[in-house]
Amino acid sequence: KGFELIFALLGTVFSANAWMIVPKSLPDERKKQIIRSSGADVLITDDLDAALQGADFVVTQIRVGKLPARHLDETIPLKYGLIGQETTGIGGFFKALRTIPVMQNICDRIEAVCPDAWLINFTNPSGIISEFIQNFTKVKNIGLCNVPINMIDDTRETAGADSEITYLGLNHLSWITSVKVDGINVLPKMMAEGFSTKVMENIVDDGFSMECLKTISAVPSSYLQYFYGRTKKLEHLQSATQSRAEECMEIEEQLLEMYADEKLIVKPALLDKRGGHKYSLAAVSLIDAIANNTKTVNVVNIKNGKTLPFMDENDVVEIAAEIGQDGAAPVPVECVGNRHIIGLMRVVKEYEKYTVKAAMSGSVEDAMNALLIQPLIGDWDKASECFEEMKQAHKKYLPQFK
Repeated sequence: KGFELIFALLGTVFSANAWMIVPKSLPDERKKQIIRSSGADVLITDDLDAALQGADFVVTQIRVGKLPARHLDETIPLKYGLIGQETTGIGGFFKALRTIPVMQNICDRIEAVCPDAWLINFTNPSGIISEFIQNFTKVKNIGLCNVPINMIDDTRETAGADSEITYLGLNHLSWITSVKVDGINVLPKMMAEGFSTKVMENIVDDGFSMECLKTISAVPSSYLQYFYGRTKKLEHLQSATQSRAEECMEIEEQLLEMYADEKLIVKPALLDKRGGHKYSLAAVSLIDAIANNTKTVNVVNIKNGKTLPFMDENDVVEIAAEIGQDGAAPVPVECVGNRHIIGLMRVVKEYEKYTVKAAMSGSVEDAMNALLIQPLIGDWDKASECFEEMKQAHKKYLPQFK
């Protein structure tokens, strides 16, 4: 995915010089050859401070424990009748526990080496990581995800390029609540005609029933299939012959074989099957807006402020914001009176805040409070037993839990 981001940056107004810290999956010279074939000058290092020196933007997309850890996140919970997923439920919880200490170190070095740099974070679970960075470090941060750009583009394919879309929620817990054309909300009509946004590549599509959509009066992101169709999702995960992590390992093995071919100098089509569709577009749009003060509107993960009155001001939420040289300024949202959305957002945000607390404290009590709040868990026996097994499985990456 690092290659895709670099390719996307080419041809923009940016100076095409960058440092990359990447896994040693390919020889460094081959990595440079792939990138330089498109005109970029990229330096590769495993020295974080060297990479940060003089940086204006830092883009983080890390996976602590790599795909084998993701496989554990996705499979261990299934034994306890719990959803196994990399960003939500107890799988996402453990990904956050592993990631936050590493992000703390990265943020410490940014503060020391390039304190004026913007940290653009893609690392999942993006909302929880942004909750940590924006509330517990001094780093200038905006969290980013590809779900909003895909949902909004899908919606505009149906409603028109000039349609005004209201998108809000938390990362991987979000909805489109209004689609206005010439000032008229056409979303109810679109939903009555069967409209729904496309499902992300890493989710098996079980869809949403029309009765469900009418009940919640909004179009949910595909990750809400885990909440609205938990039983069906669990059955599919338990009966699957492979975890998504194993699928990704196979895809990455094929990609590395392709990258090793010196004739390859363009992004292979197979990369789209790896997931993260339009990540690079979202990143370039955001960096361009900050660097050139374009005041364009992007959906990002930032502090709520006074935007959503039912959330705390310091809560990191996923909302539209005007992006410029000073960062992200939330765009006002029409009064949200949808009690379903309000209730679910508030509950899951408390889970996210407890998760950050547990990642920082190494407290089992904090961890269990998070898991009991999480709507996909909420069972003491299942949560405590699964927590202990996963804590042991990931102990190499959980130094905070003695």
